[in-house]
Amino acid sequence: MKNHLIIWTAPDKRLDELPYWGDLIHKRDEEAAASRFLPEVSTLFNQYNLPVLYTKEYKPKNDIWSAEEVKSGLANIFRIILKQDKKIPDALIEKIKLVPYIRKVKPVDVGVAALPPIASPMSVAALDPSSQILLKQAHAYTTGSPEIKIAVLDTGVDKKHQEIGESLLPGMDFVDIIDGAEKFVGDYLGYDTDPDDEVGHGTHVCGILAAKGIKMPTGIAPSCKIVPVRVLGALKTGNGVVGAGLIDNINNGIKWAVDQQVDVINMSLGIRHEGGGLPHEEVIRYALSKGVSIVAASGNDGRQDRYYPGALPGVIAVGAVDHNNQMATFSTYGSHVSFVAPGANIISTYPENKYSISSGTSQASPYVAGAIALLKAFALKFGRNLKDNQAKYILKHTADRLDSTLKNVKSGYGLINLLDALKLLKYKLSV
Repeated sequence: MKNHLIIWTAPDKRLDELPYWGDLIHKRDEEAAASRFLPEVSTLFNQYNLPVLYTKEYKPKNDIWSAEEVKSGLANIFRIILKQDKKIPDALIEKIKLVPYIRKVKPVDVGVAALPPIASPMSVAALDPSSQILLKQAHAYTTGSPEIKIAVLDTGVDKKHQEIGESLLPGMDFVDIIDGAEKFVGDYLGYDTDPDDEVGHGTHVCGILAAKGIKMPTGIAPSCKIVPVRVLGALKTGNGVVGAGLIDNINNGIKWAVDQQVDVINMSLGIRHEGGGLPHEEVIRYALSKGVSIVAASGNDGRQDRYYPGALPGVIAVGAVDHNNQMATFSTYGSHVSFVAPGANIISTYPENKYSISSGTSQASPYVAGAIALLKAFALKFGRNLKDNQAKYILKHTADRLDSTLKNVKSGYGLINLLDALKLLKYKLSV
């Protein structure tokens, strides 16, 4: 895979006729259509003798861009793909930035999501955290609905696992890593429809959401459907692997999930902000404009810090508590954290029909995503579609505070309480 460059243009500089980069990977007959771009930029690439393909960064949901897509800025982001295996000169990038209608330019880069280690079930005692959030009592109200879809953007999923296989809808694989042969293991090339999990993290998250309860606690929303979106590949690190993917391809995974009309997106991952605009900013804005609830892990460094997308406005950042409802020492915190959920010694599904235990805000995040799915499913019983801000209101006013403050820098509004949340929602829907 050759180097890519992402360009943001002014609103009046749109080229809707360009092909989508993902389609171009599979349809080389579109190269002719991708050879023309805005003249000032094309001239610069010609001066450096760099043959390139010009493509759209995002694919419109329909034939033409919607008002929400345009307003979010997605119609004015382009991906330039080098046709040769060369480095893009820094001087060229600086000259492109000087073109009057260019708003921003950056090469695609790999974002590494430090995933919590997954241990053998025999190495540590796992506890059933259901009682911490009153899950069993909440399931007397609802276990979810197949009409509610939760997208899990992660390392993929074991599609044949006995606990979750029946809950899965068709997914997508956006892992397409530049220069990955020596750094990545398994499948790291080829935007496709096979979100197979080679790390185990995504499968673990899906089990927390939707497990049947055969050999582990029942998932939070076992009657809801899961849309697996693979955005993290397996990056070698020491004797193991961590999840890593192109930030811009993660963005495309978010866009694709929204266009599948999912109700909730869970992102048990986080990337630090390192200049040049906030990660995922435009596509998260688009997701929120479509009414999708977005839940993300706060991070696992135990410090006050910000990881994205969790720190973006409108995203629900989730911290972790242990089995005694005390803040986990690893839980990253800050004013952006909204809630906490169980995240210590969580047993869940693992590839090859196995089970494993892990601790992290990655495990806490799907508890909150599942809680929102339950609320939205319960509202359907009353013929109502629960909006994102309404779900946030319900969780905020029913969470169990960990201290006397309304909102704590470490625990947000507190530990989610599913029973009280559904009781309050029932009251609100009945009046």
